[in-house]
Amino acid sequence: MRKTDRYPVQGSNSLWQMYKTVSFWKVMKNFIVIQIARYTPFLPVKNWLYRTLLGMKVGKQTSFALMAMPDVMFPEKISVGSNCIIGYNTTILTHEYLINEYRLGEVRIGDEVLIGANSTILPGVTIGDGAIVSAGTLVHKDVPAGAFVGGNPMRIIYTKEEREKRDQIESSVKIMDHLRKSDF
Repeated sequence: MRKTDRYPVQGSNSLWQMYKTVSFWKVMKNFIVIQIARYTPFLPVKNWLYRTLLGMKVGKQTSFALMAMPDVMFPEKISVGSNCIIGYNTTILTHEYLINEYRLGEVRIGDEVLIGANSTILPGVTIGDGAIVSAGTLVHKDVPAGAFVGGNPMRIIYTKEEREKRDQIESSVKIMDHLRKSDF
């Protein structure tokens, strides 16, 4: 279950009322900063923009690929660990505007996480350290540390333990192949 705070609205839908929940000028500034960052190829500059002008928490050596799109209204609710890759055209949302309510939730991404291209991360989600999110995934619930997940709806493809076992088998096969090819 995602961890979001829910705010009911009366009358018109919540998106129509969005400037009651967030300043127009904040959204305008965030939009401009995000558009500059989406197109810049300089990763340190991109991270500086996110940290300094948007209030995001971004760890060292984290890479946001071209066209990655953090939440334009509440980017300060995004936290990304160190040495992560956020893939091309990935969207990270911290808000949902629905007909009768809006929801806000922090997104926490651990250290050494790989998010594949064209993924969408919904509000209130935590992605554990060392997780891998396959390209095109809708992350609608928490991802355990070390897991490999994918799909829409997202499902666990391998747990951390299954990935480690698979990696050990692959490593053993490579060693055996090398020994078979070498001159003994």
